[in-house]
Amino acid sequence: MAESSSSLQNINSVIEQVIIKNKYGEKLVGVLYETSSKEVIILCHGLASKKECSVNLILTDALTKEGISVFCFDFSGNGESEGTFEFGNYSKEADDLHSVVMYFSGLKRVIGGILGHGKGGNSALVYASKYHDVATVVSLSARYYMDKGIEELLGKDYMSRIKEKGYLDFIGDEGTQYRVTEESLMERLGTDMHALCLSIAPDCRVFSVYGDASALMKDLFEFIEAIPNNKTRIVGGADHNFNNHQSGLVMMVMSIIKERLQKTQHHP
Repeated sequence: MAESSSSLQNINSVIEQVIIKNKYGEKLVGVLYETSSKEVIILCHGLASKKECSVNLILTDALTKEGISVFCFDFSGNGESEGTFEFGNYSKEADDLHSVVMYFSGLKRVIGGILGHGKGGNSALVYASKYHDVATVVSLSARYYMDKGIEELLGKDYMSRIKEKGYLDFIGDEGTQYRVTEESLMERLGTDMHALCLSIAPDCRVFSVYGDASALMKDLFEFIEAIPNNKTRIVGGADHNFNNHQSGLVMMVMSIIKERLQKTQHHP
């Protein structure tokens, strides 16, 4: 179930707000950058972020310039979408993605790929393990070791403190306060990325894109081992968010999309 409304035309595309209900009845708010291509690339934001994050905007600009339509949306509990923010929630975010895929499939559009950054990259991989209906997944700076990176957000002794209080708060990049419940923390810690990756279909093309200045290079090596059909792209000098290396990120992603399009054209 969805609602849509057209707005202004920008240089590369017509911008259209689309509201899709997920399986829990929550409204997911998204923006379709329509170039009239049959294919749509779905972009997924990271932890405590939203559809207008810098990675999404940079890649949307590059993709639409090539005539490729793009859909960016807020996962439930984030941005403008309904629901409660969760620290883990990877399986539910995969369900959100499925609602989005089903919406565009119902319009006879082709899902050219799902691309996610950070937590969105993890959710895209979880999607590929749970639903086997998208042929290309691009994961940017996804995390394999789910127990890492938590102390930087929640502080030292976070486990004992959250058990005592029931929740902990952290401040996101834009100054927004987010609440992490003990339940959502344990859901994240209980997410077995290795087992999930082994469930990704061998014919699903997975591209792992990382900056070599990121702290997640060890995670990348684990993904290479776990995912049957994985290709790696490295952006030299880039960190987790590809700050100051956006052009390198764009170059890598566009090469992936163009390679996939060429294969599609040769193998209809």
